[in-house]
Amino acid sequence: MRLDKFLANSGVGTRSEVKRFIKDKRVKVNGEVVKSDSFNVDETKDVVLFDDLEVKYKEFYYVLLNKPKGYVSAAIDNVYPPVTDLIPEYAFAKLNPVGRLDVDTTGALLLTNDGDLSHKLISPKYHVDKVYEVEVDKKLDSKLVEAFKQGIELDGEPTFPAELIIINDKHAELTLHQGKFHQVKRMFKKFGYNVLSLNRKAFAFLTVNDLKLGEHRELTIEEEQRLKSL
Repeated sequence: MRLDKFLANSGVGTRSEVKRFIKDKRVKVNGEVVKSDSFNVDETKDVVLFDDLEVKYKEFYYVLLNKPKGYVSAAIDNVYPPVTDLIPEYAFAKLNPVGRLDVDTTGALLLTNDGDLSHKLISPKYHVDKVYEVEVDKKLDSKLVEAFKQGIELDGEPTFPAELIIINDKHAELTLHQGKFHQVKRMFKKFGYNVLSLNRKAFAFLTVNDLKLGEHRELTIEEEQRLKSL
C-alpha cells in the first residue's frame, strides 16, 4: 500500500496533508525517514511513525451512535444534517449508516465503511434483531400482539413475524427482523395508531445504554467479531 494512502486511511490527515508531512520528513518506516509518498508499506508488519508516534492501520471502522432527532441517516442530504456530522473525527473513513432511522427517530445506529458486513446486517435473510421503544396516541389493544406475530401486509406482502410487548396503555416494545421503509409507523398505522415517539434501543446485541443522545463510540474488537459471526 502507498504510504500516503496508509496515513490518510489511518486518520493522520487528508491525502494532500500527508504528502506534505512526508515531504517535511515527519514520517518514518521501520526507523528510517521516508521522503516519497508512493513508498510501499506492508500494513501487516511495517512500523510507521508520524512525529515519532506509531500509526496503527485499520481498514474498517465500526461506530455505534445514539442518534438524536433532527439528523438524517445518510452521509449527504440537502434538507437535514447527516448523522456523519456527529462523528467528524471519522470523516477520513467515509462511514455510512447501516440501514436507516427516520429523522424523528432516536437510538442505536451503526456506521461503518465495511460494505460487505453492512449489506449482510440489513439483509432480511440474516434476521438481525432491531428492538424499538414505541409510544402511540391511544390505548393499545392486546390483539395487536398476535397480529404482529402473524405478520402485517405492507407493500402487498406480509412482514416477517414481529414480537410486540405492551408495556402500558400507550407504550410498547417491538422487535423486528427486517427493515422496510417506515415499517414501525406503517404497521401501527394499519390499526389506526399514530406513532408519537420511536427509539431504537438495540441493533442486534448492541445497545446505547451507555451513550447520551448524540454520543458515539467505536466498537470493541470482540463486538466486531460477534457482528461478523451473526
